[in-house]
Amino acid sequence: MEIGKSQESVKVKASPRMFKEYFQYKGISFPRLIYSEQGLREVENEFQVQDDDVFNVTYQKSGTVWMLEILSLIHSNGDPSWCRTVPNWDRGPWYETVLGLQKARSNQAPRLISSHLPVQLFAKSFFQSKAKVLYTLRNPKDVFVSLYHFAQIFRPYKEPGQLDQFLEQFLEGDVPFGSWFDHVKGWMGLRDQENFFWITYEELQQDLRGSVERICQFLGKPLEARALDGVVENASFQAMKQNKMCNFSLAPGFLLDQTQSSFLRKGIAGDWKNQLTAAQSENFDRIYREQMQGLDLSFPWDEPSPQPSPPSTNCSGPSPGGS
Repeated sequence: MEIGKSQESVKVKASPRMFKEYFQYKGISFPRLIYSEQGLREVENEFQVQDDDVFNVTYQKSGTVWMLEILSLIHSNGDPSWCRTVPNWDRGPWYETVLGLQKARSNQAPRLISSHLPVQLFAKSFFQSKAKVLYTLRNPKDVFVSLYHFAQIFRPYKEPGQLDQFLEQFLEGDVPFGSWFDHVKGWMGLRDQENFFWITYEELQQDLRGSVERICQFLGKPLEARALDGVVENASFQAMKQNKMCNFSLAPGFLLDQTQSSFLRKGIAGDWKNQLTAAQSENFDRIYREQMQGLDLSFPWDEPSPQPSPPSTNCSGPSPGGS
């Protein structure tokens, strides 16, 4: 989501009809104001991925900004100077946006690049490269709740309306970037590739230091203890909320209305329990099971499978009808 840089250039190109207007690219919805068909075609077919590129990929509202801060700090060996002086949309631009594509092309190697694109729309040159993808997932119920609140302040998005109505749209994939289920299943199809690493928002919350160590190992960039301390300290939610280079307080008001809510809202897991009714949660669970069957993976938010009952220890003989 590239929304901060070159505010003037966006104003020149924007017209009132572009706000709240979506277009379809290969069956996926995008808001017209910051995306274009031409830009998406260029990303998919012409963008030249370099072997030392590192891609920060998520479905929206799944920890993109958090992972970008972690990767930026690892890149700087735990020194927060870069993160405190350069906006995150310049450090790791969302390359599917109009401005992000320009920035990604001009940034010096090794590049950090962010993206919400589903795997089928990703740069084709990636699949013939040694570039690395870090894919962050989050409990889809929390993704939905975060997206519901985000859609109320992000002006290019349509008004979400009532929560129940927006929930139906989310579960059907009728939102920007399409279905969460398809996004996850598509990207997780690469999980056996050596240049693909996945982690969950919940794991980052539970053990940030251990997670950073795993990320460093994947990147081939081990950090000394002091540098690791710097990453963990400056990638905390509180530190990020106070950092204007990553909390989006510098984003132009005509794109992001933070008078209602801040961009970095809570930074917690499980907030869906305060938002969804029991019936909504049960319906979500049913569709989740239907959509995710066959993936053969378990996530921190998955309900544990029912354990088989232990064999009876009754020694009084077989039950009626038994043999």
